[in-house]
Amino acid sequence: MKAQPDADKTLSLILSRLEDMKAEETVTIDLRGKSTYSDYMIVTTGRVNRHVGAIADNVTKSLKENGIKSIHVEGLPNCDWVLIDSGDVIVHVFRPEVREFYNLERLYTQGPGAAKAI
Repeated sequence: MKAQPDADKTLSLILSRLEDMKAEETVTIDLRGKSTYSDYMIVTTGRVNRHVGAIADNVTKSLKENGIKSIHVEGLPNCDWVLIDSGDVIVHVFRPEVREFYNLERLYTQGPGAAKAI
């Protein structure tokens, strides 16, 4: 059994997979020291529901293949917004309209003690 990779390795793995899957407008938010639940949050966009689902499936499969077993996924039935929680890194995959509506980056990158996008 493989040991669980550290947060930076998990981040690199996910970003590589997102690039392979042609995810768009990917933003990484550094939560280290600002959050007790995760080190990084990634917000990215798929063009349509099918693309969102394919991105989420591919990232989840890659995480499992690399020894990350406790993955929680929500939103796959509709694929408007899929959340992938791998522990150290949380990934939000949105359709463009849904991402614009919720604007998660703004919540985490503005205001006192806000996390910085990297």
